[in-house]
Amino acid sequence: MDWITTPLTDELLRGALELERTGQGVQPHRLPARARAQADGQAVMAEAQPSGVRLVFRTRATAVELDALRTKAVYQGAPPRPDGQYELLVDGEPAGRSSVDGGNQVVTDLATGETDVRPGPVGTVRFTGLPARDKRVEIWLPHNEMTQLVALRTDAPAEPVPAGDRRVWLHHGSSISQGSDAAGPTTTWPALAARLSGVDLINLGLGASALLDPFTARAMRDTAADLVSVKIGINLVNQDAMRLRVFTAAVHGFLDTVREGHPGTPLLVVSPLLCPMHENTPGPSAFDFSRLSEGKLGFHAAGDPAEVAAGKLTLTVVRDELARIVRERSADDPHLHYLDGRELYGEADHAELPLPDDLHPDAAAHRRVGERFAERVFGDGGPFAE
Repeated sequence: MDWITTPLTDELLRGALELERTGQGVQPHRLPARARAQADGQAVMAEAQPSGVRLVFRTRATAVELDALRTKAVYQGAPPRPDGQYELLVDGEPAGRSSVDGGNQVVTDLATGETDVRPGPVGTVRFTGLPARDKRVEIWLPHNEMTQLVALRTDAPAEPVPAGDRRVWLHHGSSISQGSDAAGPTTTWPALAARLSGVDLINLGLGASALLDPFTARAMRDTAADLVSVKIGINLVNQDAMRLRVFTAAVHGFLDTVREGHPGTPLLVVSPLLCPMHENTPGPSAFDFSRLSEGKLGFHAAGDPAEVAAGKLTLTVVRDELARIVRERSADDPHLHYLDGRELYGEADHAELPLPDDLHPDAAAHRRVGERFAERVFGDGGPFAE
């Protein structure tokens, strides 16, 4: 087969804020270098996992190859994490999925916190049998593995799709927004909502790192978008990161910074999904080591409900305060909106689709949340309705 290699440039990628040239190829980043310099190791790892990032091009090719160097997180004592998936869409429809072999491993001992990096080789993901016509091709990168892109090959020329063909939705949230236990990168709840609603997603869902960080707010401020949403709360509770007084000020500061760059843009504040263990019990969340011994991942709330009176946060406290803040600010900001996360995943949903580890939704729940978000937010009468 006569392959054509297409350079990996900014014009070819959607959903990344920056491309870093490395010794092997290019590393998509979901936070710019200035933000990464101020972030901790967890946030840096999360932003380098390219949730929502995809290659987008037009081609008549019937075969596509992508060389990539993955970096996979491995947690000793926990069940193995599934391989990251590269998912192919042809004219918006699913047309294949695969993972790459080889790659690096970052091995973490959950008991001690010690990590060990084990290098590995570049792998290749290959899609064949594509229709021999002009078409829009998207390759969605794994939402849960760091990926360096090394080379893109096709058996016919590939041309970038110019930006501006769809409204841009910029979203920030926790590991649930990043994708947690979704089946693949196109079925994380934000990706699914974006596809159902015909918008271009920039997903700043950052596992364990939705902490109202000023560097994230500035990145959002400086990113062009037609629609903006922030999902606030679960990481602040499960990391026991703030008390109510500081939380209130931090929310105002975060929204003020976002508004500096998006003064009249529809801005939606989303409170946490239902998570029974933290509804009325503060954090921190702790590993349930008894479940680890059974080969399962689980968490429990390690806080004391009596400390809520002293300002500790629970999800109930967070929702009440977010609703109040948005209600008061919207008097002068008519494009600011609020959505209770329990409208996306509530008590009835938990009874049907419980959280497998008591903290993160599974693939079926991701699909439900994405479909409901598309209906309630992008649908008729919603804050993002066209």
